[in-house]
Amino acid sequence: MKTFLAGNVGHVPARQELSPHPMVLPQTATPATTNATPAVQTFARSRVGDVFIQLLVFFGGVTSVGTEIAASRLVAPYFGSSTFIWANLIGLTLTYLSLGYWLGGKVADRYPRAWLLYTLTAIAAIWAGLIPYLSRPILSASLRAFDQLAVGAFYGSLVGVLLLFLVPITLLGFVTPYAIRLRLADVHRAGNVAGNTYALSTVGSILGSFLPVLVLIPWIGTTRTFLVLALLLLVPSLLGLIRLRAVPQATIAAALGVALAMLPLVADFSVVRPAERGRLVYETESAENYIQVLEEDGRMLLALNDGHAIHSIYDPDELLTGGPWDYFMVGPLFNQGAGVASVDRALLIGLAGGTVAHQLTAAYGPIPIDGVEIDPEIVRVGRDYFAMDEAHLPNLNAVVADGRYFLRTTEMTYDLIGVDAYRQPYIPFQLTTKEFFGEVSNQLSPEGVAVINAGKTDTDFRLVDVIASTMKSVFPNVYLIDVDRFDNTIIVGTKTPADLNTFAQSVEGLPDGSVLRRVGESSLASGNIREQTTSETVFTDDHAPVERVVDQIILDAAREESNP
Repeated sequence: MKTFLAGNVGHVPARQELSPHPMVLPQTATPATTNATPAVQTFARSRVGDVFIQLLVFFGGVTSVGTEIAASRLVAPYFGSSTFIWANLIGLTLTYLSLGYWLGGKVADRYPRAWLLYTLTAIAAIWAGLIPYLSRPILSASLRAFDQLAVGAFYGSLVGVLLLFLVPITLLGFVTPYAIRLRLADVHRAGNVAGNTYALSTVGSILGSFLPVLVLIPWIGTTRTFLVLALLLLVPSLLGLIRLRAVPQATIAAALGVALAMLPLVADFSVVRPAERGRLVYETESAENYIQVLEEDGRMLLALNDGHAIHSIYDPDELLTGGPWDYFMVGPLFNQGAGVASVDRALLIGLAGGTVAHQLTAAYGPIPIDGVEIDPEIVRVGRDYFAMDEAHLPNLNAVVADGRYFLRTTEMTYDLIGVDAYRQPYIPFQLTTKEFFGEVSNQLSPEGVAVINAGKTDTDFRLVDVIASTMKSVFPNVYLIDVDRFDNTIIVGTKTPADLNTFAQSVEGLPDGSVLRRVGESSLASGNIREQTTSETVFTDDHAPVERVVDQIILDAAREESNP
């Protein structure tokens, strides 16, 4: 006996007493069974089961981020796609995911059952697929609230839509902690299992960020994008339930999945958003915008995203619109001796449906016009519905590119550069800065002019003022023309000395009845024309809070409407 103990004493763990019985040695825990229930150990040892869990993790990542991207397109036709909207989407998505991570870890420790995880992800998938349908009444209410100027109800509708994502995104947050718990059978491999799981989820999220934008939304639209993302998550959930012989859960999930897939056949959502005005002729979704073509009194109108602003007008019987587009052509008239021969080449940043291109061609002849538009689908719509084709505008070179990138890379110089790049209600900040206007000035001829379209209200000119002030830091002369029938101001920057008398003389020297003279006379008759003399506030690439300025305008307007 002494020999036996002596020979085995090296196997006794330190600081552990021997059993009182001389023939019984203490038992140590083996690494393979540490912190793992028998059910988890059995599942973890199943390579097939582990593959199913990995598929679930991957497609959970795809669906979580893909749903967030699709959510932005769901609300854009009603609420726009401003930084305010994106901040809400991203912030609430991260909030829901955080809640899911926390709850998922707790539930996984208490109920480490694979069938439960598959059931939860099946619920998330079905709910995600139903969101476009559940949101319709709320989105319709937002339109009524906007029409009635009920700002609280309008933004309340936005909150209501975003709350619909609470259930699926929170349940998707369960996936990663739950998967780690199920896959972990050995604490010595905890880091590897966790890292592998998070990496797989992140790869799925990367795919989920590109798939809706580049493929699904442009090809099949927002509603069907939600359905595809839901089915991508539902299929591995259903297969996992079938493998584990969870018959009731699998049967219900399969039935709901079939019903979800059939919804597009029985629910007619062919129109994403009713026409804000006139008759809806055509609608489509691109990677950049929700696009509507409307017809009103024989004119074609281009509406983008929330539809609260018109971006182009085409009337085959009347060139002038009475809107801000008309005033781009009069910018050169601030130069001494300007006339119909003053413009040899023009650049338009924000081509839209080509309204300004038509008018410049009528005013100055078939001059070369480079029209830059970031969305190729808008260019196609312009050609199909707004006579922006070779037959009507052979002098137009439509370029699909970012406006500032094109400006930096072109070798051309222009006599007129127009900027009309709204994404209602915001102007891209990079098109409002001192550096941008410096680049505009560099591409202008010695007597060239820059013409900018900026929004305002009847009484609030803050956005107009800051853009004019910024332009004044670059151009020696800056003039403003308030558009009578629209809440817009046209801002003109000239490189050569000019004054308001020069503008009036240029108008008088134009042929009677010409479109250029008609708009010039309208500008003078309105009395809404003035010079910017100071540059107190200047936006820069480092600091251009254009969204804050616009938000303040919107909030103040809302207060005035609620307290007349």
